[in-house]
Amino acid sequence: MSRRLVITGLGATTPIGGDVPTTWENALTGTSGAKTLEYDWVQEYQLPVTFAAEVAAEPAEVLSRPEIKRMDRSTQFGVVAAREAWADAGLDGADLDGERVGVSFATGIGGVWTLLDSWDTLRNKGPRRVLPMTVPMLMPNGAAGAISLDIGARAGARTAVSACASGVEALIMALDLLHNGDADVVLAGGTEAAIHPLPLAAFANMQALSRRNDDPAAASRPYDVDRDGFVMGEGAGALVIETEEHAAARGATVYAELAGGGVTSDAHHITAPDPEGLGATRALRKALASASAAVEDVTHVNAHATSTPVGDIPEYTAMKAAFGDHLENICVSATKSQTGHLLGAAGAVEAVLTVKTLADRKAPVTINLETQDPEIPLDVVTGAPRELGSQDQVGICSSFGFGGHNAVVAFRTV
Repeated sequence: MSRRLVITGLGATTPIGGDVPTTWENALTGTSGAKTLEYDWVQEYQLPVTFAAEVAAEPAEVLSRPEIKRMDRSTQFGVVAAREAWADAGLDGADLDGERVGVSFATGIGGVWTLLDSWDTLRNKGPRRVLPMTVPMLMPNGAAGAISLDIGARAGARTAVSACASGVEALIMALDLLHNGDADVVLAGGTEAAIHPLPLAAFANMQALSRRNDDPAAASRPYDVDRDGFVMGEGAGALVIETEEHAAARGATVYAELAGGGVTSDAHHITAPDPEGLGATRALRKALASASAAVEDVTHVNAHATSTPVGDIPEYTAMKAAFGDHLENICVSATKSQTGHLLGAAGAVEAVLTVKTLADRKAPVTINLETQDPEIPLDVVTGAPRELGSQDQVGICSSFGFGGHNAVVAFRTV
């Protein structure tokens, strides 16, 4: 990999902030985005889980009314985050060759609200009342397409759909696009808007969601002995990735280097991770190898850490296998404790937080960890942010998804 890749722009809309500065500030102080859902459909369908982590700022605060009407909620989130990242990189109005600009934007589910609302319209009002824009609104690549139109990207607009690994896979697809010489700039990330009664009921029935209806803010508790499932979240994260030469030529500010990535699959079970974490271990090792990084270079991991009883332990097993005794020197942040689980957007938002961690030399906190599971003896950042020091270092962001998907990216300080 001869081309060095750098991060020059960040964007996000999350349950703990409508932009990156607010999300980052709240991630450092430890803020829960989980709240009781105040919708009639919660009681109408008698949902067993009555809370989730909705975005802190509605897209309508940023997007125009025509844009809102033509985009599914998932696409709205993606466009909001992408525009922030693009502006943060100083590329608004820049004279770029569109054939050298790409998009890699992921989702786990896509336009579920559009799909199911349109089905209700068809059943109740007939086919003539189904909106003509239904298909481009519901399709999983809707966000990638809308963002490519927004910035004039013609080097490719790709969409990873790999469940909860999607957001990180999108970054690795961007890495490949840039290393192959097919683009100089890629706007990458992930988006999700699945706080809908059907996914909530389905995840609850498979025992994946926490049922702490009486205390939503304390429900997501990665690594805690009392963890009982994840909290559904929504939002998007976006990163502008450039070749170092392209960024330097325009005098761009650089947050960190995107040093490498690794993708593997378990071929073990459609929902459960490999209990020995073998696929996750290989993804971690591949990311380090492609980054030309030693285990000892790693100081921080933003972990997948969903807070599910069966998910957290195999991830620890994989980290122990990949990092060995050096794992004792790595501080771990489990930021889903604050944001909830954003499914296809989770890895993208957590990648934004990992980049900020390296840029500011400060790791965000994990909340709700009261009694750490003795089977997961990690150095978890709790209480207050962890200072990382001034040495060159590598930060890891990991995501694992239903279907046995494993995706890991490695970032390096600059």
